[in-house]
Parts: sequence; structure tokens; C-alpha cells
Amino acid sequence: MEATKHVIVGTAGHIDHGKSTLIEALTGTNPDRLEEEKRRGITIDLGFAFLELDGVRFGFVDVPGHEKFVRNMLAGVGGIDLVVLVIAADESIKPQTREHFDICRLLGISRGLVAITKSDLVDADGLGLVRLEVEDFVRGSFLEGAPIVPVSATTGAGLDAFKKALLDVARSAAPKDISGHFRLPIDRSFAMKGFGTVVTGTLVSGALKVGDEAEIYPVRRRVRVRGLHSGGHAIDRAVAGQRTAVNL
Repeated sequence: MEATKHVIVGTAGHIDHGKSTLIEALTGTNPDRLEEEKRRGITIDLGFAFLELDGVRFGFVDVPGHEKFVRNMLAGVGGIDLVVLVIAADESIKPQTREHFDICRLLGISRGLVAITKSDLVDADGLGLVRLEVEDFVRGSFLEGAPIVPVSATTGAGLDAFKKALLDVARSAAPKDISGHFRLPIDRSFAMKGFGTVVTGTLVSGALKVGDEAEIYPVRRRVRVRGLHSGGHAIDRAVAGQRTAVNL
């Protein structure tokens, strides 16, 4: 089925609790693209991956969990529709779990779900204890009553249940306004040989076509759109809620 709804999913959670590994298990794409990230085994900068499920196209924004890279984490959370709070079964709630969750609440994120990762590393009693700790941790927040799904990227256990829960939460997300003024908060900017300047971000309102003019704030510089990409494919038009790379 062709995707008809675009939903941006952000991750949140402590370092080494399996955010990137979960995304790779779901999408087949490793969001850690930098050599240093692969060498050190931690996420340093924002990573991206895509998944289509039953008419919904998910754009995952994977954020760093390490406290030194909170600024990079903040660059990626603008425009997300729902958050996946990732908590490892063998460590439960840790300092960056709390820090990332506080940031999500301050930003007014209103929906999401919890993934208890590395569920294969604990027994049933241990998993039950972590679930109780998570329920207590999210009580009174936007995640109270949200799905809490144990998963294992190693064995594949729980991944189908997680996809179903993700889809259910995504269907309740309000559609973005594609009729308003075009706005794209930029989270990355770089030069590509043969293309020139490329910026990336998530459209929060409006739409953009190849050939359109746009204005960069706050410098008020006028630019023309030479190309658009989303999910690794060239597109002619990007709409609100869509993760997009724009060649200027």
C-alpha cells in the first residue's frame, strides 16, 4: 500500500540502551553513519532511517544518548510526532533516560511508546520488575498508559508487537498542515560534490517543490530548490511531516 501519512519518530534514552540497534532491526538501516560512531559503538550525531507500514511512512530520527552530545540530540527532536523512549532491560532507568524524557516533556511532545530493549538478557521476573519501574517513571506524563513493549534486536522477539504498537500510536497523531507557509527547521547542512549545498530537516508546515524559492532565516537569503530527496529517493514535492534533504 502506498504511504499516505508521514510520521516522524524520535528516539530518547540513555547511552548504550540500544536506540540505534532497535532502529536497524526495524528498518534494516544502521542510522550510525560516521566512522567514529561505528568505531566507538556510540551515536554522536543525528541518524535517520525509514519504514513503511500499512499506509504510514515513518521517518526515524536517532539521537545521541551520551550527555556530551545533548546539543546534537536537541537538533533532532524538533518536528517529531511521537517518541520512542528506549530503556534497556538489564539497566533500567539511567541518568540520560531522565534527561531525555525531561526534554521531551519540555518540548510538548504528546504521544509515544516505550521499548524495553535487550529483553533477552533478563528473565521474566527481571522484565516484570523493569516494567513496573517504567510505569512508575512515566506516571503523570504524556506516556502514562502508553504501550510498553519488550523487544530484542538480537533474537527478534517482540519486534512485530512493537511495530503494531508503533502503528497504533502513529494513527492517532494529528496530520501536519500542508496548506500553511513552508517551514523547515534545518538540523544539518553540508556540501556535496557535484550538487552544492544540501540542508536536511523535517517539514513542520506547508509544502516545497523543485524549482521553488525559499528564504533562509535569520540571514534572509533567497535560494532556489534544485532537488529534493526523502528516504534515499529523489522526489518532486515534499510536504509537512516529511523528513527531507533539500539541494539549494
